[in-house]
Amino acid sequence: MELVKSILVFIGGLGMFLYGMHVMAEGLQKSAGAKTKKMMGYLTNHRLMGVLIGALVTAIIQSSSATTVMVVGFVNAGILNLVQAVGVIMGANIGTTMTAWLVSMSEWGDLLKPDTFAPLLLGVGAFLILFTKKDGKHNAGSILIGFGILFTGLSSMSASVAPYADAPIFSQAFTIIGSNPLLGILVGLVVTGIIQSSSASMGILQTLAMNGLVNWGSAVFIALGQNIGTCVTAMISSAGTNANAKRAAVIHLLFNVIGAIIFGTIGYVIFLVYPNWAHMEVNSVHLAVFHTVFNVLNTILLFPFAGVLVKLSERLVKDHDDTERLLVHLDERISEAPAFALESVKKEIERMGKLAYENIRLSIQMVQDKNKDVREQIHKNEAKVNVFEKKLVEYLITFDMTALTLDQQRQVKNLLYTISDLERISDHCEDVAGMCDDLYRNGDDFSIGAYEDLKEIGECSAQTLFYALDARKYQKELSSEQALQCEEQVDALEVSLREKHMRRLTEKKCNLESGVVFLDVIENYERISDHATNIAKYVLHELEPVQYCMFREI
Repeated sequence: MELVKSILVFIGGLGMFLYGMHVMAEGLQKSAGAKTKKMMGYLTNHRLMGVLIGALVTAIIQSSSATTVMVVGFVNAGILNLVQAVGVIMGANIGTTMTAWLVSMSEWGDLLKPDTFAPLLLGVGAFLILFTKKDGKHNAGSILIGFGILFTGLSSMSASVAPYADAPIFSQAFTIIGSNPLLGILVGLVVTGIIQSSSASMGILQTLAMNGLVNWGSAVFIALGQNIGTCVTAMISSAGTNANAKRAAVIHLLFNVIGAIIFGTIGYVIFLVYPNWAHMEVNSVHLAVFHTVFNVLNTILLFPFAGVLVKLSERLVKDHDDTERLLVHLDERISEAPAFALESVKKEIERMGKLAYENIRLSIQMVQDKNKDVREQIHKNEAKVNVFEKKLVEYLITFDMTALTLDQQRQVKNLLYTISDLERISDHCEDVAGMCDDLYRNGDDFSIGAYEDLKEIGECSAQTLFYALDARKYQKELSSEQALQCEEQVDALEVSLREKHMRRLTEKKCNLESGVVFLDVIENYERISDHATNIAKYVLHELEPVQYCMFREI
């Protein structure tokens, strides 16, 4: 009966420990999440900077899995390349050791034992949440409560196993694990994979160590297995991503597996030469030291071979066709990081713009060649553009506008407008193709002069969009101004072409049916140019918000 009670207490303590970690991490991410995500903006091709930022971010948010998942999202969105990702992943493994040091605090002195200050943390945290209104203080309260629950859980787990400190089953179990390194690694891997947190599984191991139940021979290999097990979250997260994002997750796995093989082999040899060392008891501080030393040394050892890890991941994960995934850069993992999320949206808008531009070119071809296949392609592109519009708008409206700067808020609004304009451009192209197809089906045709006129205004409208998209992509004022000049040409062309058309009608050089379609087509091209000009104006508004007021054609 006592054994059952101890097991239940241990399970309850483990539950409090895990929940405390969750609450603490959530509070830390809310209070410092925006800042930590901004840190990623300082990433360059310099891998050392990536290591430092990865370590710092992970130490703040208390989760290497969360950092790695974030990195997978960045790579999937095309914001980080694999070389940049390697450094962050290595740094994340160093940063995750912070939790082990927190758990080991109980062995630093009586004042730092969980039983001493956990109630105080819970009390202060509850006071901040219940009696303050500011979000910052609420977050601070959540962090304190998380710590309090975490340490209370540790105390419960420790108390539940303390009566069995001298039980032979524990010493026998860890002796068996210590004599079989692969078994030890497997135990650490499985437990961490189930819990999906190396910090949590290390906390469990440290709790057992506090009560003198763990020896060095087993602790080393279990800890190495825990580092491999933490890769499970990232591997799961990479499902459904592009090839490079999968490679980022594989690099995380390779980093830990290679490290486990190297240091596991060293440990095995040492324990063979000095068998007494394997049977020596280990405490939670020893485990924190080993956990830190392993990750730091592993980073130092593999850092020069980052390029090799990238190439190895490319061999293991082959390139696959992403054409079925229309929006390849959007990723929910980074939607809370405005700077990165905006860049992802811009990349998708660029792809959406290319489809709209292709549709203008195809519509001009449709007018000239009477090719039915061209209309079908326009229709397919239009369907894709509609998907882009729906998904991009859904993605943008999830942004927390209060967390954005004024410039970012302006960009979000302008990007929403841009998406709408591109969709309308594609609609007009399909209208042009449909009207021309219907005209040709009825046996009617344009005059030679009308063909030339439609091509001229079509080309000019296409040029307007070309400059507008260039301005959007590179934030170029010159391209925006060129788009505005093209728009003036289109407006002038529309007027002159209408006059020319009226002369053809009076001279009976074309019939009424083709004449009506002609006027509709040039009107559609003029509207295309209007929407393209809107896009250029948004860029000017972002560059000079005071000088350029917002006025859009609808």
